[in-house]
Amino acid sequence: MLVIGLTGPSGAGKGLVSQSFASYGLKIIDADSVYHALLLPPSACLDELTATFGTSILFPNGTLNRSLLANLVFSDPRALAKLNEISHRYVMQEIRRQLQELQTQNVRTVVLDAPQLFEAGCNRDCNVIVSVLAEEKLRLGRIMTRDGISREEAIRRIRAQHSDAFFRTHSDYIIENNASPDDLPAAVRKILLGLGVIEE
Repeated sequence: MLVIGLTGPSGAGKGLVSQSFASYGLKIIDADSVYHALLLPPSACLDELTATFGTSILFPNGTLNRSLLANLVFSDPRALAKLNEISHRYVMQEIRRQLQELQTQNVRTVVLDAPQLFEAGCNRDCNVIVSVLAEEKLRLGRIMTRDGISREEAIRRIRAQHSDAFFRTHSDYIIENNASPDDLPAAVRKILLGLGVIEE
């Protein structure tokens, strides 16, 4: 089974690229969706996060206030490291379970869509890594619009992530998303042709 790791810094447009991969009928494992599902009470992951960061990270109904937790950890590198240590452990366990299940179903190609592919160690489960990059000024605008946060908060999130140079060094393919999103499907098609997943 070919596992394509899809990653990139926040605001680069990875979601649109993931949609392009899905348009070919490929199975997508979305690490963010896995994480969100793992946080639904009753949840061992949520219990551990609450024990670490306190009950203030919860809404009154017992679900996680993700924006509050994000504001907490992105201003404190040690807190961010602790969050990653906890969340990555649970997410990777579930992702590997899903990969095993897909392999038993003889699925030929899977795209593992993971913003923190390297941080979580997901890269070790991939045969090929595709990173989506974009200029920082574009990413800032996209993050602020998408998450409804200030420029300062968006900058903190960007600074907490790997640099473009890191992604270029550790990836097999780079998709630049600085122009029209209409260009992305062609870039995905070129990659899939090169990997032999599809044919002309």
